[in-house]
Amino acid sequence: MDLLSALASTPSPSPAAPSGGFDLFGIILWPLKWAVEAVLVFWHWFFTAIGLPAADGITWVLSIVGLVVVVRSALIPLFVRQIKSQRKMMEIAPELRKVQEKYKGKKDQLSREAMSRETMALYKKHGTTPVSSCLPLLVQMPVFFALYSVLSDVTKHYNAGTGGVGLLSAELTAEFYNAKLFGVASLHETLIQAFQTGNTPAIIILITLVVLMIASQFFTQLQIISKNLSPEAKTGQAYQMQRIMLYILPLGFIFSGVFFPLGVVIYWFVSNLWTMGQQFLVIREMPTPGSDAAKAREERLARKGKAIDASGKVVPMEKYVAEQQRLYEEAEKAKAITPKRQQPVSKQRAKKQAQKQPGQKPGSPAAGDTDSSSSAGSGAAS
Repeated sequence: MDLLSALASTPSPSPAAPSGGFDLFGIILWPLKWAVEAVLVFWHWFFTAIGLPAADGITWVLSIVGLVVVVRSALIPLFVRQIKSQRKMMEIAPELRKVQEKYKGKKDQLSREAMSRETMALYKKHGTTPVSSCLPLLVQMPVFFALYSVLSDVTKHYNAGTGGVGLLSAELTAEFYNAKLFGVASLHETLIQAFQTGNTPAIIILITLVVLMIASQFFTQLQIISKNLSPEAKTGQAYQMQRIMLYILPLGFIFSGVFFPLGVVIYWFVSNLWTMGQQFLVIREMPTPGSDAAKAREERLARKGKAIDASGKVVPMEKYVAEQQRLYEEAEKAKAITPKRQQPVSKQRAKKQAQKQPGQKPGSPAAGDTDSSSSAGSGAAS
């Protein structure tokens, strides 16, 4: 297939909806749908170039997997930012709880504004916000909707004998429509449609994928709250919310498995696998300080004769021991030059000390005591 000729014949977005109205949602999604089709067509061209059948279901499934690789690779910087943001949110959880307790029970406008200011100041101080931890999901959702729209339009475009909005030509649309996974399940078919047509193999495939999606999402969240949280973070409200979401969030995939086409379900499942693997690597190599994962990493490094220095870098054990010795000596030196705290004295003792002659050594008798002893001696002599 000539990609350049397909690119030249790409239609421009039309503001007219099928009903004759203005399709704002379609206009917004048009660039993303064009990009999704371009990636799918590229991977389809690549897999057919290496010998896979152009109209076979596995070729289009691998093209969807290729779309996942492209999208998730582009989101790696945002994912790293998400991990750092989640870690900071867990670390400041005790401070946030103090702010909430400070204004607990106060429902007046001034108190709410003061609480909001202190909370935002805390976020700014630590360089994080609750939204930062959701960035990869927020960015990926438009791509997901674009893929859903592309796959949902396959039947309409096939019946009309037309192609998609971009490189997905009429010929490729027909190939995609007729392609079946394992020869039994169409990629544009939903679970409801499979029940309506009595397509038992497609029902089994879709239900299996939904179960796998729920399991992968559950395991990914479980990795975070069981291994990558410090003891302090496990006492905060954010931790309790994560425990609730651990059981609620995967249930959302039941809805997706019922109403979304098989191709979208495959995309979501492969994306979950990517997230699970990515999360595993991050927890293993970049764990939250004080967490069980961090302790396990320190033990692995110790067995290899390595340790983590004060700056967070992995160094040989000898260098780590030398650094710890240096830090200890600096602490002892600073402790030695720190002025010692004066012990408090009673008023009676302070009065006695004030009566001493200037320059008199501690412990020597006072002047009054000397006169008394002299008088006593004279009286005894007489």
